[in-house]
Amino acid sequence: MAAAPEFHLPLAPADLLRDGGPGRYVVREVLPARELPPALAGFRAAFRARGALAVLQHFDCVYSALHHFRTVGTAVKEDALELMMHVVSHHSNELPAILSDSGLSHADRAAHLNALKMNCYLLTGLMDAFEMETCKNSCLEADPGRKNKKKTSGSLWEEEREPLLRLLTQLLQLDLRQLWGGLAVEEEFVSLMTGSCYRILENPSIGLQRYRLTREAVTHLLAAALVHCDHMFSATLKITQMLQHFEHVAPVFAQAVSLWAKEYGLKSLVGELLREIGQKCPQDLAREASGVKGYATFISELAEQIPTLVLANMSVLLPHLDGESYMMRNAILAAMAEVLVQVLNGDQLEKAARGTRDKFLDVLQAHVCDVHSFVRSRVLQLFTRIVQHKALPLSQFQSVVSLAVGRLKDKSVIVVKNAIQLLAAFLSNNPFSSKLSCTDLDKPLKKELQKLKEMRDRSRPTSVGPVINPEEEWEAMLPEIRAATEQLFQPLQKEEEEMLEVEETVERTVEQITGLLKKLNYKSAARLTQKALCRFQGKEPFIGPGEENEEATILGVLKTLYTGSCSGENSEDPPHDNSSDKTEEVAQEEQPQTELIKQEMLVQYLQDAYNFSVKITEALNLISTMMYENSVSVVQEAIEFFVTVSQFGVPQALLGVRRMLPLIWSKEPGIKEAVLNAYRQLYLSPSEDSERAKAQALVHSLSLIMVDASLGTIQCLEEIISEFVQKDEIKPAVTQLLWERFTEKSPCSSLERRAAVMLLGMMARGKPEIIGSNLDILVTTGLSEKACEDYRLPQEVCNVISKLASNPKPALEKNSVPFRLPQNHMLFGCLSETVSKGFAQPSSHWIPFMESAITLIYQLAEGAEEICADILHVCSQQVLEKLQEADEQKADAGDSPHRVSDGAGSLPTFLLLHLVSLVGQVALQQVAYLEVSVSAELRRRRILKEEKTKKKSDASTRKQRAQSTGNETTMEEELGLVGATADDTEAELIRSICETELLDGKHLFSAFVPLVLKICNNPGLYSDSALSAAAALTLGKLCMVSSEFCDSHLRLLFTMMEKSTLPDVRSNLIIAAGDLAIRFPNLVEPWTSHLYARLRDPCPSVRQTAGLVMTHLILKDMVKVKGQVSEMATLLIDPEEEIVGVAQNFFSELANKGNAVYNLLPDIISHLSDPNGGIEEESFHAIMRHLFSYITKDKQTESLVEKLCQRFRTARTERQYRDLSHCLALLPVSERGLHKLQDNYDCFADKLQDPAVYNCFQTVLARFRRAGVKPETKALAEELEQKMSASHNRGLDSTETCQDGSQTPMPTKRKPIGSSRRQPLSPANTDDDFVTPPSRTLQNRKRAQKRPPRKKVIITFSSDEENNSEDELSAELREEETPTKTTPITRSSARRLR
Repeated sequence: MAAAPEFHLPLAPADLLRDGGPGRYVVREVLPARELPPALAGFRAAFRARGALAVLQHFDCVYSALHHFRTVGTAVKEDALELMMHVVSHHSNELPAILSDSGLSHADRAAHLNALKMNCYLLTGLMDAFEMETCKNSCLEADPGRKNKKKTSGSLWEEEREPLLRLLTQLLQLDLRQLWGGLAVEEEFVSLMTGSCYRILENPSIGLQRYRLTREAVTHLLAAALVHCDHMFSATLKITQMLQHFEHVAPVFAQAVSLWAKEYGLKSLVGELLREIGQKCPQDLAREASGVKGYATFISELAEQIPTLVLANMSVLLPHLDGESYMMRNAILAAMAEVLVQVLNGDQLEKAARGTRDKFLDVLQAHVCDVHSFVRSRVLQLFTRIVQHKALPLSQFQSVVSLAVGRLKDKSVIVVKNAIQLLAAFLSNNPFSSKLSCTDLDKPLKKELQKLKEMRDRSRPTSVGPVINPEEEWEAMLPEIRAATEQLFQPLQKEEEEMLEVEETVERTVEQITGLLKKLNYKSAARLTQKALCRFQGKEPFIGPGEENEEATILGVLKTLYTGSCSGENSEDPPHDNSSDKTEEVAQEEQPQTELIKQEMLVQYLQDAYNFSVKITEALNLISTMMYENSVSVVQEAIEFFVTVSQFGVPQALLGVRRMLPLIWSKEPGIKEAVLNAYRQLYLSPSEDSERAKAQALVHSLSLIMVDASLGTIQCLEEIISEFVQKDEIKPAVTQLLWERFTEKSPCSSLERRAAVMLLGMMARGKPEIIGSNLDILVTTGLSEKACEDYRLPQEVCNVISKLASNPKPALEKNSVPFRLPQNHMLFGCLSETVSKGFAQPSSHWIPFMESAITLIYQLAEGAEEICADILHVCSQQVLEKLQEADEQKADAGDSPHRVSDGAGSLPTFLLLHLVSLVGQVALQQVAYLEVSVSAELRRRRILKEEKTKKKSDASTRKQRAQSTGNETTMEEELGLVGATADDTEAELIRSICETELLDGKHLFSAFVPLVLKICNNPGLYSDSALSAAAALTLGKLCMVSSEFCDSHLRLLFTMMEKSTLPDVRSNLIIAAGDLAIRFPNLVEPWTSHLYARLRDPCPSVRQTAGLVMTHLILKDMVKVKGQVSEMATLLIDPEEEIVGVAQNFFSELANKGNAVYNLLPDIISHLSDPNGGIEEESFHAIMRHLFSYITKDKQTESLVEKLCQRFRTARTERQYRDLSHCLALLPVSERGLHKLQDNYDCFADKLQDPAVYNCFQTVLARFRRAGVKPETKALAEELEQKMSASHNRGLDSTETCQDGSQTPMPTKRKPIGSSRRQPLSPANTDDDFVTPPSRTLQNRKRAQKRPPRKKVIITFSSDEENNSEDELSAELREEETPTKTTPITRSSARRLR
């Protein structure tokens, strides 16, 4: 044994095959693979005989198994692993006795040391080989052949891995130093043992839950190496390296380090690891994303588990807060947040801990405005966690809330989302109040402030001392006193010495010195103190070190005297008072002082609560605008935030709750569900106990929403409530309460009664039987004699009953009879009576009620036209009776017919207003009735008839099947032909009724048409604004009846639209013209320019109406989009926010229609950059910024770059140069776009001398360079920039030359442009020039030549004729002003049929 060679752990397995020198072990022979089984059997036999030392003779056979590991069979590998496991286990059990044997010889110790190193080398080698094989198999799992081949070996290794690690742990826990002669364990041996652990951790799947026991075994093995084998330095380096290269190990090591610190006391390792990470170069980390991720995860997870130790070592990580890696910043900030939540939390912190907490909070707040959006969002998340754990001090509330509100304007969606979450957390965890209304908090704050002021006024004479801190006063006085003290050692004036005499007693001297200090006579006070120190040496307070530091002594005495006198001034009593009186007075003074402090705290609390409420209100306004963002997550957070705010009673929350209503129509299921959940939480889950109380709370809350609600809001609420009703989420008690309110069984106001009816109608949309089963109650109660008192309730009743027509019960058959009530039903009798009674009474609510009633009659009544004819007849009779009464009173005023037409004074205006409105509504509903209901009924009956015919023909065909197989096909074809022809026949029938019957002399309408026309033609005689508006609307409705009537009166309609001074008239006619453009597009098409002209109307409401109508017509392709679309673009800069919203909505919808915005941009730029267009340069820039945001495709961008460059040649003014260059600056120029600029450089080279133009091109190049480009492209950009700079710096002479050169070819350029326009182009991809191309027809070419004077007419349409009295009485367009008809727009004959 003594002569046995020493085994040295090799750096590589091949080292054991080379002779390393005398006395070193060398592998004599690597056995072939086929000889391995018998060799291993021999080793096993020797092991039984000699124990673990048998490896000294049989090392080579297991080494050979390792050498051939890839090629030998699984059985051999597993046999070798099992054998080595038994050997090491046996050796581990033997070693304690061997190590404790004091008589162990050197040779035996060396043999056991060699055997230990050999056994461990072979076992760890096999472990590493199996681990590598398992990792390889996991990477190749997609290959089923390999997976099946290695499955047994891999599964065995996973089962044996944990026991092997426990075995090595047990071995390392022994005092192995005895084998090394009492010295430290060999470092190579420790690395050998721990190397297997690190290799196991390199497996990406080690983090899975099923390997938890393996991770724990690795952790304990490494802990044994750290504790017993001085592995600290090596472990620090290895862990740091692995964190850098393997992201998945960060959570594993964080858990391991936490366990080592807690259970093994290895706290210093935490500091070593964090210091190692902290010393990494921030610039290097910025380049290595993988390494940074591992470090960041490790730091943040370590802080979660051992925040106290991380806090102790935080200073070494702080340099990374200024580094470029955002992940490291996030990790360190997350560690700070964990420390704040788990360690620096609570009111019992020491002063140093409070200082650290405040510093951490300051760092977190500073990074709310970090340059990287991920850091900003992460900090907001951390603050949310801090607030939720109530770890944020009250003093920091306001500043963090302000930061969160500021981040609501962030460009990053994720930052905005987290800012909303933070504000919601602030609300849910606020320490102030459950109700945060500014109004409610303002009153108590003012009251308590006034009380505090009074208390301070009362306590001012006796509490001056405590209010002002003497220490602070002294600090303020100290610089002057020190200067005065320094002058003591300078020679004094004689008279000054004589003035200062020390009093006889110490007390009198102290009073004298303090008096001088309060009089600010610092120099004399210091001189007197110096003398007193000499005279009263050793007596209080004149005690000091003598002459060693006389200046400091004088200052110290002065400070003692001054602070003592200030603090004792208020508690000092007159000399004649005894001690008991003094005690009582002090007690009396302390009590109000305590009350004052309490009052100050109360005021501060209320002030903080008020400030918090103000900030939340500010946030509400910002978040409410985010509900229509593109990001679904932001919208969902905004909705959730308003739910939270509503629960805290903030009044402005109701605005947000209303604003989210339209989102119920969202196409995103997540947003729609969020809205439903919000209203479910807000309204369907009241806190009351009983069902009745819950129903009352629900009805009251929903009624509040409907106060002053718009029609759109009510429709959205109806959709939500119908969803709830269909899902049976609204209890029957709610329906019962609504009926009680409606029938006045439950006392309520008229407003609440109307709201109850509206809510019943909303619920009826989900369940029509709610109304159908109680129709009689609705009619008798809602249309009773009291209806005349307020027509708003009957109007709502009509709207509710109409739900029966819009929501019929599901029909059993597709062609079932539509739901209608008989003509003699009590509903129609009550409606007729209520309309007729109210006709002769002045009421602003009668007309809306009448419109609802007439609509309902046509929806539900059989023979609706007869009922409405009776109503018209009765109302006309009332007008005639009133006229006869007026005739009897004024018999000498002329004949009656003359009064009806001219004498507006003979009749009350409201009667004419009611009559005209009634006629218009009946006419419109009659047309709708014919076009929709009658047409559908004709089709239904025809289909039924055809089906019966088909059944008969089928029966006869079956009888004659053998004779005629072809006739069946013929019959079906004939039936199909008959059906198609019948559709046209029915449509033609309806059209002929409208064209020839409704307005002819025999029909009732013909009696009222002259009256309507007279009112419209004579705005001077009929000057009442309401009457004029109603007559204009009725004219539009009558035009809907017949194309012939429409054609003959369009000039009058558009004349009124242009010249009427009443905004209501113009708005009504715009709406009417929009409807006519859909019904009779060929007739209205020549007048399109007059519709566009209203977009520049001086009245905002008219512009808004025109914008909405034109949006509808253009998006529905009912109006040809020409150059006038630039008028829509001008609305983007309108002073009214609502109108800007209309324009933005129009262009965003237009952008969804392919290349529509791209195709229109040339015309828009051409018109808006026209010097005569009236658009300011800044306004042009604002419009273009919005429109160019829709240009997202590279092809569109490249094409526009080329066209804008070409446009420079035809531009005439400097303003046009600047506008074109600004448009270029808005485009994200790509590499191909840069080539386009280079190719077309000559087009704009001479314009670069204008500084504005040059700056725009510089902006284009700067943005291009920032995007990061290839070297060759960068060279092209630099070359272009040099050329542009040279052109910009060119002199005046060359400028003139360039301008002459650029103007010369202009006339010759027009010919090829014109010829290119004659080529056929696809309307979806127009690439023509920026000038709107003229039409092919001669007629359109003539009109294009007349465009400039006509444009003026559009903008200022004949308004200079207001002074002409004849025009005021009869205002129509002249014949030459009437537009000629253009090519008709084709229309399907059955266009209006469904």
